Amino acid sequence: MGRKRKIKILENVVVTGVADKGKAVGRHDGQVVFIEGAVPGDVVDIRVFKKRKGHFLGRVIAFHEYSKERIEPVCEHFGVCGGCKWQHLNYDSQLFHKQKTVENALGRIGGIDVSGIRTIMGSDETEFYRNKLEFSFSNKRWVTEEEIASGEVITDRDALGFHRPGAFDKIVDVNKCHLQPDPSNAIRNAVRAFSLENGLTFFDIREQKGLLRQLFVRVTSTGETMVIVSFFYDDQEARKGLLDFLANNFPEITSIMYVINGKKNDTIFDLELKLWSGNPYLIEQLGHVKFKIGPKSFFQTNSRQAKKLYDVVVEFARLTGNELVYDLYTGLGSIACYVASNCKQVIGIEEIEAAIVDADKNAKLNSLDNTLFYAGDVRHILTGEFVVENGKPDLVITDPPRAGMHGDVVAALLELKAPRIVYVSCNPATQARDLNLLSEAYEVTDIQPVDMFPHTHHIENVVALQLIQ
Repeated sequence: MGRKRKIKILENVVVTGVADKGKAVGRHDGQVVFIEGAVPGDVVDIRVFKKRKGHFLGRVIAFHEYSKERIEPVCEHFGVCGGCKWQHLNYDSQLFHKQKTVENALGRIGGIDVSGIRTIMGSDETEFYRNKLEFSFSNKRWVTEEEIASGEVITDRDALGFHRPGAFDKIVDVNKCHLQPDPSNAIRNAVRAFSLENGLTFFDIREQKGLLRQLFVRVTSTGETMVIVSFFYDDQEARKGLLDFLANNFPEITSIMYVINGKKNDTIFDLELKLWSGNPYLIEQLGHVKFKIGPKSFFQTNSRQAKKLYDVVVEFARLTGNELVYDLYTGLGSIACYVASNCKQVIGIEEIEAAIVDADKNAKLNSLDNTLFYAGDVRHILTGEFVVENGKPDLVITDPPRAGMHGDVVAALLELKAPRIVYVSCNPATQARDLNLLSEAYEVTDIQPVDMFPHTHHIENVVALQLIQ
């Protein structure tokens, strides 16, 4: 028999802050401890489940003191579904720790003076702020500790909700989600009830069987709703029954679509989506700009806060109406269309061709005649030849994915030497890395964190850079 691993308990750990991916952090005998289930100010006992060089990872097993920053979570699924991990931390404290995350990343990794950083912009809505959610069907519902302790035989294992962290094949059955406004909860619960009543099978990810796979819900601030149902295979009778049920019982739905996904992965971006009823797109509006949002469109998931973010971009851009602007990683042209009325021309670059099709549609929707979009990898398109053909920009706006800009793109910007850069980021660490590289030719003039995702550790940050003369 193998030796039993000794369980290590750390007692009276004082939680002092927030670290990577939103985990709480403290110290014990000089060792850093990353903690699940605590907030800054708690004093706790911890069971260590992983030991790494220089730090421990652990979970709270007992509280000696509760933090003054701690509040009661509003969601019945808190701590189980894995979302909204900071719901037990008051919102002012969330903003404080997010600001510190940006300051620490830019100062430590980027070597940037953050003494002039602006106060983080909080979100007016801390609940029901997301415009898009993806729910999964499963025939293996996550069973709670209370259900197990009851000793009762559990037979209702079908679920429609979110993946349980660390259990790819288990879904937490969600009754009410506080992330997306009505009619999201009503639609999801009605779809679950109809499917159970009519014997529609829920997906088994291990066995790769079952009819119902995913449910996507989009809503807009203009009151429109899109629902997409993903089926593992096509059962025409069952499909028609479910989609007709949605159309007949939720007349407020603007667009009902479906997709047949027989692949092993859940992504639908490489599949054909079919319209069942309504329009093939939604209309969203941020300030003076309207956007067509299709079933595969990438769009900021907090629409109202996105307007604040784009207003910061406009402010930092300091446009007078005569500038040529490059918009890197333009997506469906959201920032490009938002700033177009303030400049002479905007040229957007985006790797995903479908997004460029959306960008052209959005420019046309807003009667913009000063936008031009290119499909392709930024690192391959942003060349000397491209600049000769399109002109040297007065301003570059860049909004890369979490990984930040490729080194070749940073090098191209250093060679390009545009007078100003506005860098929008969803990852302060990779942004700080890129800013450190750009410091060879640029100085940071403005920093504005924006909270797009309350109750999570995620944070957007906008930085303005000026070419050093």
